[in-house]
Amino acid sequence: MKLPRGRLDKSRVVTDPRDTLADVLDRELTGYAVFESQKTLLLDGEGRGVITFTDGVPALAYHTGTDRGGPPALADLAIPGPYHVSLYALDAADLESAHEAADLRVPPGMPAERLGGDPALADSTRRAAPDERLSTTDDEATATESRPGEQSAVEAFLDDAEKIEAIKQQARSEARERAQEWDF
Repeated sequence: MKLPRGRLDKSRVVTDPRDTLADVLDRELTGYAVFESQKTLLLDGEGRGVITFTDGVPALAYHTGTDRGGPPALADLAIPGPYHVSLYALDAADLESAHEAADLRVPPGMPAERLGGDPALADSTRRAAPDERLSTTDDEATATESRPGEQSAVEAFLDDAEKIEAIKQQARSEARERAQEWDF
């Protein structure tokens, strides 16, 4: 996905992507967010997730490490934080050509559900979305998952054995560290 360089609006570390998604919606940001996991092991050191927004409503998702877009890109981003997140503001006209990429589109509430685990934020996002986005992409749980031959974000994540093994290794390592801290 090729995006013009936006104006850096905010850059910070967050533990939960929900915070960023809620902030973008509240401020009605038009632009994009770059999510980079601090657990570089899980993203092969170079993977970043990019989500574009129009008036605070998510439009596209893309993951640079896996070169996947749309709901599968959200599955690639759905790993434990913390994340370094940079928000960039752009004019809506600068996003028009990128937003024509149908294979990168995500339903408006899907990032809040899949990354933030927040159904209330997903509902708020859907209410803020223009009607044409809802009529063509909503039925979020079924629109992407019911197309023949296409995997849902969860299915795509579960099919990635390397990512699951990396998460298990990370969890074991953290458990060992905690056990040592607590003298177990």
